[in-house]
Amino acid sequence: MSVPESSYVFANSQHLRELERLQTIEKVFDPASQRRILATGLTTGWRCLEVGAGAGSVMRWMADIVGESGRVVAVDVDTRFLTELQPSNVEVLKEDIRHLVLENQSFDLIHARFVLVHIPDFRVALSQMLSLLKPGGWIVLEEPDFAAARAIVGNSEALQSVNRVNQAILRMFANKGLDYALGVKLPAIFQRLGLQNLSVENDTPLANGGFGIATVMKMSAIQLAENYIATGQATDHDIEQYCQFADEPSTWAIYHATVGVVAQKEAII
Repeated sequence: MSVPESSYVFANSQHLRELERLQTIEKVFDPASQRRILATGLTTGWRCLEVGAGAGSVMRWMADIVGESGRVVAVDVDTRFLTELQPSNVEVLKEDIRHLVLENQSFDLIHARFVLVHIPDFRVALSQMLSLLKPGGWIVLEEPDFAAARAIVGNSEALQSVNRVNQAILRMFANKGLDYALGVKLPAIFQRLGLQNLSVENDTPLANGGFGIATVMKMSAIQLAENYIATGQATDHDIEQYCQFADEPSTWAIYHATVGVVAQKEAII
């Protein structure tokens, strides 16, 4: 993700474990991301910016659509999973989006998923994205709302542990000066910025354990256990219970909501 290591909560995660987590996120969230991006009219010849490219699935997918006459620039402060040979129409930059120096108004489409939630001064990052967007260009942002999380079905001890871990997640973000409910605020932010043709989706899956978002959140809990415990909201036992809960198909919970916002920069007439 395009944030300094001091604020990105997964900055120190182990290579293979983090790659597996990112690839699982891609499997779970790419279909919705692709649908939102395609709604902009993405086609051959477009110039696209992928902010926080992660393991690179969206970057490569967009590159295939825009073709050789198009271009995809991928920006991330951590490019360790993007070192393999990329398509000829892809450029990978190890940069912080807030300080990225590229030609203004040069992109037809800018996309970021689960990036701004990790940036305390996210408005600086958003302002930079909009400065890089062409008049009439499209921006697609997808950010979480962790305040939506709650355990619903499971044994009483596990439900309590899961909800304690949910509180630890909120406290961890807050302690870092991050907005754990940023997703639900994006539509109003876009509106105030004068963006047009605004489209909003609030995806709040009620999920059972054993796959999908439950598996993603279990992976995050394993990697961030020390961070969660350090908040004082959850114990090691709570995290163990949380992971077991997320593995059990008979349990049900909302792990977080994802708000997808698509909008267009005002065209110059």
